[in-house]
Amino acid sequence: MSSSSGDNAVLACPACARRYPLDERFCVQCGMPLVYAGATSVTEPRSDAHSRARKIKPEYARGDLVRVAGGRNQAEAELIQNLLIEEGVPSVLRRTRGFDVPDFLAAGPRDVMVPESGAEAAHGTLLDAELVTPHTGPEPGPSGPQTAMVLGAILAGGALAALIAWLLIQGA
Repeated sequence: MSSSSGDNAVLACPACARRYPLDERFCVQCGMPLVYAGATSVTEPRSDAHSRARKIKPEYARGDLVRVAGGRNQAEAELIQNLLIEEGVPSVLRRTRGFDVPDFLAAGPRDVMVPESGAEAAHGTLLDAELVTPHTGPEPGPSGPQTAMVLGAILAGGALAALIAWLLIQGA
């Protein structure tokens, strides 16, 4: 249980950095489990993908994918995706349907999709970042009286055209 500083000292204490031979398991001074000297810490991410995966909150990763936002191009959609991952919400990008450009191009709109359990948190995050507008109800459309007026104008125009055609036929 003595510390060693020779060539066979390949274990180290992560707290106090004392070195130990392979037959030791715990630091004598602080009681921490020993790790291989020079090994990367378990708390450090191994890659960018590993770092992103560690940010995901499991409670936001359940359910079918739903659309929460859209980007005009790949870069804008990735910006939205990065905002969501910082809040722990996983997301994927999908080319918006109906846009006819080869998949390898970054041009064209993208849908940002998240699991159903993370949709509310995603909407809140995007509202705070002012990337989406609050949705208060059904999409605004033409009202009843407005629709009736347009329909009446179309019918009146048709009747007027029919009257002119009839008068032209009668005059011939």
